[in-house]
Amino acid sequence: MVFHRAAPQTEHQHFRDLPKFLRTGDVLVFNNSRVLRARLRGHKPASGGKVELLLVEEIAPNEWWTLLRPGKRVRAGTEIHLLTNSGAASPVRAVVQEKNSEGHCRVCFTGTPNLLDELETHGEIPLPPYIERAADTQDDTRYQTVYALPPGSVAAPTAGLHFTPQLLDSLRARGVQIHFVTLHVGLGTFAPVKAENLADHVMHEERFELPAATATAINAAKREGRRVIAVGTTTVRVLESAAALTTLNSQLSTLCSRTRIFIHPPYQFRIVDALLTNFHLPQSTLLMLVSAFAAPGELRGRELILAAYAEAVRERYRFFSYGDAMLIV
Repeated sequence: MVFHRAAPQTEHQHFRDLPKFLRTGDVLVFNNSRVLRARLRGHKPASGGKVELLLVEEIAPNEWWTLLRPGKRVRAGTEIHLLTNSGAASPVRAVVQEKNSEGHCRVCFTGTPNLLDELETHGEIPLPPYIERAADTQDDTRYQTVYALPPGSVAAPTAGLHFTPQLLDSLRARGVQIHFVTLHVGLGTFAPVKAENLADHVMHEERFELPAATATAINAAKREGRRVIAVGTTTVRVLESAAALTTLNSQLSTLCSRTRIFIHPPYQFRIVDALLTNFHLPQSTLLMLVSAFAAPGELRGRELILAAYAEAVRERYRFFSYGDAMLIV
């Protein structure tokens, strides 16, 4: 679906038609974070009870914040023996150090120099919670963008899943500039907004990096009146977070930081001129971001996006991570 904000109106296209909506000189920015094989399985040696661990964020080598299931009765000192993907016993152990207010457990791993080196044989791709099936071998490639590089996400930046190497080459041939940022997507991306007042919602924090080459390309585009197009809401979060950390007229520069930015109407965007995104869960911060982008600086974006979503339902678009895309221009 292509949503034209100025009209406003929608039109229906195939994703292969994307190049005709882009111009020579456009800067197309992707999030190149790689999804970890972050779901691990093990058991408690004392009781034999099965435990599932989901890696949330690395604190240091072999030290992670994790989500354990079942985790209600887990206490500091609990030891878990990991299993390989084939179900065989592994020398890798996990010991719970503490549990925080969000229910996440800080875990130290032993039996390996670095747990990241074991994920290929011990972990599986963590599909979103609304996909009610176990990951299979096809998910290893389907739930990963073709340009993914630094590992760190527990969920894919899904707008990028639509791109193939051939389409990227086609865009480059048309003079579209391809650049990357990194934001490691956390579990908070699935958390619904439950607060009655948006000011009371506690936004999840995510690590990001804006490379020098991307900052330079964006600065030049903004100076020359060329568009910056974000692929995915995570890319928007990086670019608008970087802008928020600079003074109004200053240039973007290389940056490694963390963000809790919460974009909702009536947000005024400083960097992003067009957005490619999937169709999002109700009551999510992602849907609020898209609503803000539909009418920057105004409150009517929610109404516009809900009307577009209703049309998408009528046209039988697929929603969520493995779903279809919307281009907002």
